Amino acid sequence: MTTTTLPQDFAKRLDQTAEDTETLLAKLLDDTLLPDEIARPKRVMDAMRYSSLGGGKRLRPFLVVESAAIFGVPRNAALLAGAALECIHCYSLIHDDLPAMDNSDLRRGRPTLHKKTDDATAILAGDGLLTLAFDIITRDEIHKDPTVRLLLTRALARASGIGGMVGGQMLDLAGEGRFGDREPVDVARLQQMKTGALLRFGCIAGAILGQSSPKEYQALDDYGRALGEAFQIADDLLDVEGDAAALGKQTGQDAALGKTTFVTQLGIDGAKQRVRDLLARADQALSIFGNRGDVLRAAARFVAERKN
Repeated sequence: MTTTTLPQDFAKRLDQTAEDTETLLAKLLDDTLLPDEIARPKRVMDAMRYSSLGGGKRLRPFLVVESAAIFGVPRNAALLAGAALECIHCYSLIHDDLPAMDNSDLRRGRPTLHKKTDDATAILAGDGLLTLAFDIITRDEIHKDPTVRLLLTRALARASGIGGMVGGQMLDLAGEGRFGDREPVDVARLQQMKTGALLRFGCIAGAILGQSSPKEYQALDDYGRALGEAFQIADDLLDVEGDAAALGKQTGQDAALGKTTFVTQLGIDGAKQRVRDLLARADQALSIFGNRGDVLRAAARFVAERKN
């Protein structure tokens, strides 16, 4: 795969995974009852579909699919694991947008769920997506070995929970002074938890599904950590320099909420240099895989250079 053909091939693969993920999520969120389910109330199902379908780059499922492809994992299994991860991501966006959190009006160019419906529906839709994620990640179709499914489930729980995304959100709110005086913020650690943990899971999920060697797992772990930080810095830069129409959400939110970000700590030029350093680190981490890591290399560049 050459550097001239890589971007075109990457875009095609990203779009295909987004399409496949959309199809799979639509099936997982239809009205068909599963064994032991009593009912799927229309209002909460409509809300879950509103926030999960019809938008998004599906970067996180893409990372699962492409990291798993390195080890020859069946695509359908990787897509199912990616759908579980996307449910977690979508639930987190619903809850982040609530008045008690970031109080956002727009998401992906549309009214946020609580604006479209109400706070209670948004909370329950988020809860529904969270629990559905763990229904999906434990399914037999993901891997025949129950130990692999257990490891995958545990990794997703830890990326999503108190030591990952949820804990990171709490640190972010504390840094805004939501609970009294502003608490000092370690931006790098906060990022690793709030944003980076789910992106890192997308990378190590492939190693878990592929039953990789410890050295291969570590390589994808290192890559995922670098990519996660680069993603957050790019996000911080977009909040300062981005276009609201292209982003599909308000800009300037971080400053309005008094958030400490990579941009406030490093400045714009320093933040951009940090991204370049992280791309080099991601590239080095993938060197163990040779050209099998080319798509993930392109993913890191895509994350760093994105405009929305």
